[in-house]
Amino acid sequence: MSERRTREDKEDFPWWLVAVGLTALYLGVEVARSEVYAQILNTLWRGVGVTVFVTLVSFFSASALGMALALGADSRWLLVRQICRFYVEVVRGIPIIVLLLYVAFVVAPALVDLRNWLGGFIGLEEIRTRSFPLLWRAILALMIAYSAFIAEVFRAGLLSVPEGQKEAAQALGLSGWQRFRFIVFPQAIRTILPPLGNDFVALVKDSSLVSVLGVLDITQLGKVTAASNFRYFETYNMVALVYLAMTISLSLGLRALERHLRNKQNKG
Repeated sequence: MSERRTREDKEDFPWWLVAVGLTALYLGVEVARSEVYAQILNTLWRGVGVTVFVTLVSFFSASALGMALALGADSRWLLVRQICRFYVEVVRGIPIIVLLLYVAFVVAPALVDLRNWLGGFIGLEEIRTRSFPLLWRAILALMIAYSAFIAEVFRAGLLSVPEGQKEAAQALGLSGWQRFRFIVFPQAIRTILPPLGNDFVALVKDSSLVSVLGVLDITQLGKVTAASNFRYFETYNMVALVYLAMTISLSLGLRALERHLRNKQNKG
């Protein structure tokens, strides 16, 4: 048994990670040696904060909306269930870049008009559409897009909890919120975390789509840099490396968290 385990461990050794590490080491040496690479990295670094901000705000707001949609899809009221399912199916069927453009140039102006109309009743000064920053339009679009996918993740996790445990909690006199907080969600989170983590990593990559609106994230700064210095090979090497470093670090962290939860579950 121990020999078999050793052989499996050798087969599962992450050689792909070694290859990525060597590539990163090579590019790191090039950055240290080359003034061009150093200048490009220094420029792209200013966009890392924007990418991280867009990703975090979009993800957590999408998670909150996704949870509400998942609970609504399991509501006892037919109308609420149908509205939630309509939202999820429609949003999931629209490409993210199309949704991004639609929110930025259709939904955002409509929201400004609605705000001005409502503000007229209470004496608020009118604002213009350009007062709605493109950064927040992009965040709103990503929130809407990912909330539909995350809603299905939460819904699958909540449905994975045995009905018998829910009924037992109800028999003990726990309220709906108490059943959700103490019985359903702690068990569902083990099922939810892996796909939710995958969505988070995917959102890091999809955040590059905000560059179509001119938001100065990593991708947009890469485009501007390449257009000014004509060093397309070096510039997009660095863009790819920065995204790769972010996504692989997150993936490894999520795998470690999954192993921890699995070991904790086995011990329990």
